[in-house]
Amino acid sequence: MSKTSTKGIWKVISASSMGTMIEWYDFYIFGSLAVVISTKFFPNDNPTAAFLSTLATFAAGFVVRPFGALFFGRLGDIIGRKYTFMATLLLMGGSTFLIGCIPSYETIGFLAPLLVLILRLLQGLALGGEYGGAATYVAEHAPAGEKGYWTSWIQTTATVGLFISLMVILATKSVLSAEAFDLWGWRVPFWVSIVMVGVSYLIRKNMDESPVFAKAKKEGTTSTNPLKESFGNRYNLKFILLALFGATMGQGVVWYTGQFYAMSFMKTVMNVDSSQVDELLGIALLIGTPFFIVFGWLSDKIGRKYIMMFGMLLAILSYRPIYKAMYNTTDINQKTEIAENPRETTEKKADGSSVTTIQKKYTDGTTVIEKKTYMEKKDVQTSVSIQITPNDKWTLIFLVFIQVLFVTMVYGPIAAFLVEMFPTKIRYTSMSLPYHVGNGIFGGLLPAISTYFVSHAKTAGKADFYLDGLWYPIIIAGICFVIGMIYIDNKNKITHL
Repeated sequence: MSKTSTKGIWKVISASSMGTMIEWYDFYIFGSLAVVISTKFFPNDNPTAAFLSTLATFAAGFVVRPFGALFFGRLGDIIGRKYTFMATLLLMGGSTFLIGCIPSYETIGFLAPLLVLILRLLQGLALGGEYGGAATYVAEHAPAGEKGYWTSWIQTTATVGLFISLMVILATKSVLSAEAFDLWGWRVPFWVSIVMVGVSYLIRKNMDESPVFAKAKKEGTTSTNPLKESFGNRYNLKFILLALFGATMGQGVVWYTGQFYAMSFMKTVMNVDSSQVDELLGIALLIGTPFFIVFGWLSDKIGRKYIMMFGMLLAILSYRPIYKAMYNTTDINQKTEIAENPRETTEKKADGSSVTTIQKKYTDGTTVIEKKTYMEKKDVQTSVSIQITPNDKWTLIFLVFIQVLFVTMVYGPIAAFLVEMFPTKIRYTSMSLPYHVGNGIFGGLLPAISTYFVSHAKTAGKADFYLDGLWYPIIIAGICFVIGMIYIDNKNKITHL
């Protein structure tokens, strides 16, 4: 490429990536703060039910993403890529800001979770139209033979969005007391998003339309009914189904296992201190993110299929050993408690309740803080927080990094893979649906389904209950691997571009 064209595509990538990063940031802060949110917008008399309800609300935003893909995909194929994903950006950002403004359950009752659900649905609809627009826009600017490399920069934005959300949360916690953060500080990351969205809007406002789409529109070859041409054409429908069941379904569960479920697992199953989880996850993401570019570039050289399939296979074979190692890292049953060390303090509250805090230390440096809240001598809530040692932290960083590496293998080439499957006039619509069904339905439901499996197995008394949540991603990725290996052609399709 010439220096001029390189400069031009970097401008395109910067504008597209920043908007996509912000939209993922908006989506991730809800998941990152799920434990806190469950106590604000849902009844707190049953913490487990409140947390599962929060995850279900989080999942609802993913479930509607395919509908957003259809709605905004159709607009993108009719009026253009630029204006469509500007609209999704504003809808997403506005919804996120408003979530941070909703009064708590104690203030407005069941209206609180209802408003959160509505705004989560709007977030999901917007995100359903965002990714397809950004990926298509970049791919249609990229030179032939380099689609994987250039679109892989878009893939990094989802991880960068999660990374920034963790950093904003950590920064907010560092400047506020624990009480202030729990009372109102958790809202700050939601409010911050509106500033980021405003900056991104100004950047996107000055972008030009995709040259490929502009040419098609000038020649009168754009689609007048993208939905009908995408799903009413049996030949195109076959490729949509193949993209879903042979690629994005498995990519979705690998993605959410390696990032969201790993985070949820450490916080709720392993009981690791929330700030420590955010910190170690942020480090693992920072180390792993460049590999999106590596595998995107490599897919231009050897094809998309085998990189994505190998990533799925590694995940299928490795998840149970990885999560067993993660759990054993903080399993206090395998540690030696300092017998003379336990400290117990009790604090009386103005409402008549009392909180008993028990702190235990172990010979390896691990600290366990258990809090029990009593109301009229009845234990109504117990929470456990484990503060891990530096050695354990780096062990967990390594184990999460391995999972992120699987993510980069399946996700790095996926944008180019999808764009190359469909012609210009219906590309936005056709590629958006399988992507968002794979990620929104199969991937988005993973935290709630896997957490339920773990809770059920624990109640049933299974010794390795913490591994039951992995059956969902392993089975889904396994089915996808078989279909992808049999039916996907490794030759990169560039005839449509």
